[in-house]
Amino acid sequence: MWIFDLDNTLHDARPRIFPSMHQQINAYLRRYFDVDETGANEIRQSFWRTYGTTLNGLMRHHGADPRHFLRETHVFPELAEMVVHENALKHALRLLGGTKLVFSNAPRHYVQQVLRAIRLDRYFDGVYSIEDARYRGKPALHGFHFLLRKHHLDAHRCAFVDDALENLRAAHRLGMSTVWVSGERRRVPFVDLRVASVLELPRLVFRTSSA
Repeated sequence: MWIFDLDNTLHDARPRIFPSMHQQINAYLRRYFDVDETGANEIRQSFWRTYGTTLNGLMRHHGADPRHFLRETHVFPELAEMVVHENALKHALRLLGGTKLVFSNAPRHYVQQVLRAIRLDRYFDGVYSIEDARYRGKPALHGFHFLLRKHHLDAHRCAFVDDALENLRAAHRLGMSTVWVSGERRRVPFVDLRVASVLELPRLVFRTSSA
């Protein structure tokens, strides 16, 4: 069983999508707290560092409505032109075989929109979003447990692929194999495999299994 993160794992959200998303979140925070852009940016970054998502901080400390927040901060009418991805991903996913799921901290409408835009939706057997985790995103364990129960999975038979180390640490605690999508070269004790791109996975997995 393969479990994939979405942003910066299956596509690169950094050049276009994340800057737009951050602007939308900052606009929401400016309205919510009546602060300027600097104040909004500080709040967003503080919540993200402490709780993994801005939404977690807003819910924990201010009782924010998660559905309203997600509707207001994930609006991408021109998403297809914004997504940066590798066309060969389809081939790599086919080569991996097995059941594949997407597990994202983003809302369902955005996850599905991205997967359609990069034409990967048919390569996954299920999509799990922030709504499925009751708005408690990774690295909180609630979403992981829900996903495992839903598919009757043994965590020790799952490989979790993500770009964020805190999420990989949580998956490792559950007993999953972990794959870090990163250009960094440092060794991390709870990371079993590091790849610069998901495209590398089939070659490395097959080489490891045949060794």
